[in-house]
Amino acid sequence: MVSIPERQTSKAAGWSRRTAAFSAVLLLTDFVGHRFDLVETPVFLWVLGIVALLAALALLFAALAFSRLWKFGDRGGRDLTVGALLALLVLAPYGVAAYWATIYPPLRDISTDFDDPPALDVSDRTKDMNVLVPSTPGEQRLQTDSYPLVTARSYDLPFETIVNAVETVLDRRGWDLSEPYPDLAGQSDVTITAVAKGFVLGLPSDVAIRVTDDGDTVIVDMRSASRYGRYDLGDNAARVTDFLAELDQEVAGQVGAAPAE
Repeated sequence: MVSIPERQTSKAAGWSRRTAAFSAVLLLTDFVGHRFDLVETPVFLWVLGIVALLAALALLFAALAFSRLWKFGDRGGRDLTVGALLALLVLAPYGVAAYWATIYPPLRDISTDFDDPPALDVSDRTKDMNVLVPSTPGEQRLQTDSYPLVTARSYDLPFETIVNAVETVLDRRGWDLSEPYPDLAGQSDVTITAVAKGFVLGLPSDVAIRVTDDGDTVIVDMRSASRYGRYDLGDNAARVTDFLAELDQEVAGQVGAAPAE
């Protein structure tokens, strides 16, 4: 009588499910903790790297389990399926970020004024943050070609009116101001600085809005620079264009006038 060997349960399948589940929980915990300022950004980024490695390891375990299942008929098909699907779900945002990195220019500091960009507040910057350096001619051309809407605003209106409109838009956006709004008495040039967070990952960027009265018009320049990350994936340009577009609407709503330029 021929004995049929008992089917074994694949250990790799179980490890695939457990590793993928742990990576998913870790990703959710890291994301929520960073959103509520319970996890600092450098730690958040390191944990994101660990999550990616765990998800990739879960896929490797799933591949080993599938090989055993195919060759020797081991049990564990459900575990390897759950592990593989969870790992792919965890890795999906990384794939989206990689795709964005191919379509957005490699920039992390966006300004409407290349020659004299608005000054950012650097009082709470640390060594692990991106170094603020002047943009190169190549980066300036890249910004101009990629983000043609990132341009300064010029208004034929009183200086105080424009500053008040800027403050109104800032209040709506809820960015963390570096210091209270400036006193406008006797002023013709003010710069308001703040820290804004990205919509998806909540990565912080330093922001500066400069309002200047040159005697004929009032000019608004803006700058946004990522504190972390080699590239901003379009975040800073979107922040500048959205803010200035909202400022146009605020000014038009207050005085019924559009920007001169």
